[in-house]
Amino acid sequence: MNKQVPLGELTPEQFLRDYWQKKPLLIRDALPDFEPLLSADELAGLACEQDVESRLIRFDAKGDSWTLSKGPFDETHFSSLPSTSWTLLVQAVDHWVPEAAELMDRFNFIPNWRVDDLMISYAVDGGGVGPHYDNYDVFLLQAEGTRRWELGGICDEHSPRREDAPVMILPEWEVKQSFELNPGDMLYLPPQVAHNGVAVGDGCVTYSIGFRAPAHNEILRSFSDFIGEQLGREQRYSDADLTLQANPGEISAAALDRVADILRGYLGNRDQLESWFGQYMTEPKYPELAEEGELLEESEIAGALAEGYSIRRAEGSRLAFVDHDDETVLLFADSQQHLAQSGAATLARQLCRERELDVGQLSPLTPDALSLLKKLLQQGCCYLTEG
Repeated sequence: MNKQVPLGELTPEQFLRDYWQKKPLLIRDALPDFEPLLSADELAGLACEQDVESRLIRFDAKGDSWTLSKGPFDETHFSSLPSTSWTLLVQAVDHWVPEAAELMDRFNFIPNWRVDDLMISYAVDGGGVGPHYDNYDVFLLQAEGTRRWELGGICDEHSPRREDAPVMILPEWEVKQSFELNPGDMLYLPPQVAHNGVAVGDGCVTYSIGFRAPAHNEILRSFSDFIGEQLGREQRYSDADLTLQANPGEISAAALDRVADILRGYLGNRDQLESWFGQYMTEPKYPELAEEGELLEESEIAGALAEGYSIRRAEGSRLAFVDHDDETVLLFADSQQHLAQSGAATLARQLCRERELDVGQLSPLTPDALSLLKKLLQQGCCYLTEG
């Protein structure tokens, strides 16, 4: 699969400047020769797997009914469905299908640590989720069939919502724009733009490339938990400069300043901030499914590469790094932290940039690079594959 950037005539720089998190963009023939990654039967098969997150939504706009069923599904479930107005959604297909992970690489003009997953939806005529909005950016790539996308206004948590739906389905819908997408077309939507996708005919397959956008309350809770776990009980509020107050019940400005100084001290610690954020943003989507990889010695790894094996980043693994200098990076791999220096730093940058590396693409593998690779293989973040 080539690595064509699916932005039509726009460059990534133009897209980021004019559209990213600003306004929707319709791209005709974003991937004109795109071939679906799996069949409808294969998608249904994934939805029957225990570890795969899947949902089936029946939305009847005329009858004003909305129902949700969660997988895993039994194969017989699909044969009992009506002929219209349902859609199957399978989450994180890139975790299970290598070709889906490669499709995600086409969007690497957005930082890897912002990526969430690839969701695939299959819908029969009239099928869709219903009018809703998301709190994250999404690219909607039409893979098969036709889908009509209707766009509304900007929504937020105060917008009206259906009481019978566990997600933000809008009970009132005013269409401001409408497009029909055919295979290869793609629609980009920034956060909070209300939208409604409806299958036009059967066999409508849409790929949703979603991005992570943690809420501020999640960021604050996670960082405070991270800092709190490192502190002992002896580090406490102190006020050796306390002066007599006119009223003992007053919380003085000086007391508030002391607390603010405590908080600023932790927020201002760059080392702690980057350590927390790197671990936080590379946490696996499904940590409960994490499995250890191969336990190999450095000599075995070097031998395999010499024989033509490649290093491949595991599907679903999240890798990111913070540059310290030319010779040192802090690598984060599925929420684990690795200090990488010299040859290991070069390897860390390469693994974050490329899905797969063969021996010809690698810089000479120094002992520290092989040591890092051994840890990543054992952690299950990478694996060796025959070239």
